[in-house]
Amino acid sequence: MADWAAPMVVSRRRAYRPASSARSTASDRAGRCRDIVLALIALVFLLPMLVAIALLIMLANPGPPFFAQTRIGRGGRSFRCYKFRTMAVDAERRLQEHLRDEPMWREWATNHKLRRDPRVVGVGNLLRRASLDELPQLLNVLRGDMSLVGPRPISAAEVGRYGRYFATYCRVQPGLTGLWQVSGRNLLPYRRRVALDITYVRSRSLLLDWRILLVTVPSMVLRRGAY
Repeated sequence: MADWAAPMVVSRRRAYRPASSARSTASDRAGRCRDIVLALIALVFLLPMLVAIALLIMLANPGPPFFAQTRIGRGGRSFRCYKFRTMAVDAERRLQEHLRDEPMWREWATNHKLRRDPRVVGVGNLLRRASLDELPQLLNVLRGDMSLVGPRPISAAEVGRYGRYFATYCRVQPGLTGLWQVSGRNLLPYRRRVALDITYVRSRSLLLDWRILLVTVPSMVLRRGAY
């Protein structure tokens, strides 16, 4: 699916300005109904596993099992994005210490991600490789902050990387899965990730959404690009 996206050049950083939401369409309403039904089914089916993961996190690294970070959604609105906590409670301090190392700083500046992240502890690496840390985002889907399929939710620090394409990103809700997630994830450069997000927004349809959903589970099982 990575071949669907044409390369794009991201312009230099621009001031952050929320984009206006697109009008609701019949396709939007159908997609929302699909999201609610599938998210509810998934939460009921996965509840025992979710409870077990929360207990494992608390046993392996004392602290709350969940983590919420501010992300940017449709129309440029901010929301709290939920995840299982995979990092130590002093994660920010650990990050700053390790960014003093130039190779790590370069990797962080390039991808906003570290392959060997010093903040990840306990069962965090396993949860990340299997993408299980993102399952609490099903609650964001029910709340209407996210969709099952869409661009990956970004933080305010990442807005500049989208450049003039940020307004396009804001036209839809970010997704639990999407073109980037099933096309190699962290194996792809950040510019390619932007290209895939924008390609999805410009060509999205219910059929495309179902195709992405169908290949999401195999992508999770193979763990390609997840870390």
